[in-house]
Amino acid sequence: AKAEKAAADSDVDDDWEAAAASDGDVKDSWDADTEDEAEKANGKADSGSKDEEEAEESEDESEEDEAATAAQQAEIQRKREAAERREKAHQAALAARSKDNLRSPICCILGHVDTGKTKLLDKIRQTNVQEGEAGGITQQIGATYFPVEAIRQKTAVVNPDGKFEFKVPGLLVIDTPGHESFSNLRSRGSSLCNIAILVVDIMHGLEPQTLESMRMLRERKTPFIVALNKIDRLYGWKKVDNNGFQDSLALQSKAVRNEFETRLEKTKIAFAEQGFNSELFYQNKSMSKYVSLVPTSAHTGEGVPDMLKLIVQLTQERMVGSLMYLSEVQATVLEVKAIEGFGMTIDVVLSNGILREGDRIVLCGTEGAIKTNIRALLTPAPLRELRLKSAYVHNKEVKAALGVKISAPGLEGAIAGSRLMVVGPDDDEDDIEDEVESDLAVLFNRVEKSGRGVSVQASTLGSLEALLDFLKDCKIPVANVGIGPVYKRDVMQCGIMLEKAPDYAIMLCFDVKVDKEAQAYAEDQGIKIFTADIIYHLFDAFTKHMDEQLEKKKEESKMLAVFPCVLKPVKVFNKNDPIIIGVDVTEGQLRINAPIAAVRSNPTTGAKEIIKLGRVTSIEREHKQIPVCKRKEPSVAVKIEMGSSQPMYGRHLEEEETLYSLISRASIDTLKEFYRKE
Repeated sequence: AKAEKAAADSDVDDDWEAAAASDGDVKDSWDADTEDEAEKANGKADSGSKDEEEAEESEDESEEDEAATAAQQAEIQRKREAAERREKAHQAALAARSKDNLRSPICCILGHVDTGKTKLLDKIRQTNVQEGEAGGITQQIGATYFPVEAIRQKTAVVNPDGKFEFKVPGLLVIDTPGHESFSNLRSRGSSLCNIAILVVDIMHGLEPQTLESMRMLRERKTPFIVALNKIDRLYGWKKVDNNGFQDSLALQSKAVRNEFETRLEKTKIAFAEQGFNSELFYQNKSMSKYVSLVPTSAHTGEGVPDMLKLIVQLTQERMVGSLMYLSEVQATVLEVKAIEGFGMTIDVVLSNGILREGDRIVLCGTEGAIKTNIRALLTPAPLRELRLKSAYVHNKEVKAALGVKISAPGLEGAIAGSRLMVVGPDDDEDDIEDEVESDLAVLFNRVEKSGRGVSVQASTLGSLEALLDFLKDCKIPVANVGIGPVYKRDVMQCGIMLEKAPDYAIMLCFDVKVDKEAQAYAEDQGIKIFTADIIYHLFDAFTKHMDEQLEKKKEESKMLAVFPCVLKPVKVFNKNDPIIIGVDVTEGQLRINAPIAAVRSNPTTGAKEIIKLGRVTSIEREHKQIPVCKRKEPSVAVKIEMGSSQPMYGRHLEEEETLYSLISRASIDTLKEFYRKE
């Protein structure tokens, strides 16, 4: 075990170093960029001084230029030194960690919709958040802190003699959304978190979002355990509330045990197909090679004590490296909201370091970086969740692994999902500002270069990223992106599409409010605004709108759309006004409104002439009207009408002449655009 532990530690260290190194790279490339600019500026200055015969004005200008360049250089130098200092401090902080000083592990709950994630968390917490959720889907990352005492009480059933010792100070559970389209909200979750609980419904096995979550856990190398939930659904299960799983299983009848074994085997095979070895938690000999399966029931609470104990055990055994307390601040903004008495506040998950009242902090805002000082650090009363309105406790300082609410001036435009950095005594504020803003730049660079596409507005960095990914998968182009409420200027920006590509004069707004003035302006201009709290609903609304547009255009172009067809007359019932003939369709398909013509050679010149007969106004088979007749179908009677001077059978036309539908360039284009499927 020691060797494994050492290996795990070194792994963690490597990851850290790699991360640190990559941070370094980011800085350098950024610097290089500005040096080029500086050289350009230098070049200007040199060329200025070459021509000495120039008037004195130009000399003054060149001196000004040089001064500006020098200032730029100094600025770059200052930032670079600050970045180096920050890197050194980071390394020193890493070196100062110790195995005796652990922080609380951060744990996430992932899984398919309706597998019982929130219920399970409620069971651990003995509260009920589920009723207050949008569509039963947890959409914001809430957090609950369990002090070690609370965990000890809850696991007493499976740890009766107290042999298992708890080294961590507590457990911070983040209740992440388990929906496919929130992969990015979750990635905010997964990357923050040390260990994950993947909830799988024992009755349904692995579902699409479960696989999605597994892929993410694998990509981020996050260790996880599986809660095989809903065991109380096994037919004939006798429940014992909040019991250890092994004790409960021993009480069941043979039939129930057999069903459980069968379903367990199925689950193991499903995991093996995904490349994971899995084993029942109490039969698992090697936690590093096998994923532990913990059967649980969120209704009866059975298996929950096992799960809690296992999480703590796993983090203590395998993850000491990443749980060693780091003195450097690492924090992420989860939510931004106005609270009576505190103004705008941000909810932050602090995963390392200490935040103090009065600290200078930097984070992303809609109008650029926000720099401000912490006015109050608020934590909810213990054993509650951050999202429920409860009394807050004021803190002078807070130490890592906890969810904290920060009240500070100027947080109006803060963006959820942004990193939060603290400006230390040796740090350069501008350098930290650039570092924080780099996260935003990445997203804003993902818009269509062609400038044709829909406008997207979301409430947080994470949901914007999730929405962009989702639209990319659905092949919907995006031209503008924004974060926060929709104002008139956003709608005006979207209005540019009315000229370029009117189909895309649409705003997709996820989880944001729309200003009244903006709404009125949009209605006036004919810009569609779709809002929803669930990404899927947004997508459905958009596709429905696009289909409606297509139908509308199809309807408008109905007279233009001519399907190619070749007709062989069988019998003439009426010679003209209207022409009524019986025909066989030999090629293509005959539809109502098709213009019909005959082609014949002029007896004197030999040139081909087209004789127009008019449009088809009705198609009948056995005295029943039908809209279309296709090749190889039985003969039909066709009525062809023309406004004036219709050619007459027997005089202008022979009965045996082949008839064709009259096709134009416009009709071909219409068919291509609207009738491809047909």
